[in-house]
Amino acid sequence: MMNRPDDNQTTANTSELPLLDRRAFLKGGAAVATFTLAPGIILYTTAEARNIDERATDKVRWAMLIDSTLCEQGCSECVTACQDENGWGSNEIKSRPSQQAQWIRKVELKNSETGMLHSLPMMCQHCANPPCVDVCPTTASFKRADGIVLVDRHLCIGCRFCMMACPYKARSFVHETLTNQKSNAPRGKGCVEACTLCVHKLDAGDGTTACAQACSKGAILVGDLKDQNSELAKRVSKYATTQIRADLGLNTGVRYQGI
Repeated sequence: MMNRPDDNQTTANTSELPLLDRRAFLKGGAAVATFTLAPGIILYTTAEARNIDERATDKVRWAMLIDSTLCEQGCSECVTACQDENGWGSNEIKSRPSQQAQWIRKVELKNSETGMLHSLPMMCQHCANPPCVDVCPTTASFKRADGIVLVDRHLCIGCRFCMMACPYKARSFVHETLTNQKSNAPRGKGCVEACTLCVHKLDAGDGTTACAQACSKGAILVGDLKDQNSELAKRVSKYATTQIRADLGLNTGVRYQGI
């Protein structure tokens, strides 16, 4: 492999650099620029985006508990709330449903022996050992110290390896140029995205997510899994909960009750 050129030899022609050096060049370039998507909506630099995460600490493990016995078939309150809060699903081309973003969706589970049906929301499971992070060639997919898994859109090259690695089909690829974006959830064409666990709300001290707030049945609870005084930690220690595909050993941050 070629030696990395000295700084005074680096040019804007990144095609002349080896793959890893091009990533370093692009990462460095992102650290000295900001990007405006629309009035009032700015994609912060990579350096700034990472610095924002300094408030995250491994003393906290943000998690979600979903009670499937309270989740009703046909109800989409959580999906609508997520769309409204984060601005996905409204700008995508409706004629290509397979290419529309889907940060959260409702799925139906059926017990093959008893015929019992369960309806529950499915989203990024915010794994402690996320396969999406393992396969990402640019470190765009990353996990914060508090367990929230995110995508750095300045580093995402749209390879979609993370989409193939995710066993929950929880990630979407942005195919079109987007408008009317939410300032709390900037998005970009050619990037992968997924549920952020409403990280902007948690960082602001709200302690919950849009989907949990919208659920009229109280089926969704958000809290700190490491805080034994939190309602979520109390329920997890008292009632049997399930991790989807627990056999994979991913230690998910989203747990389900009643399935």
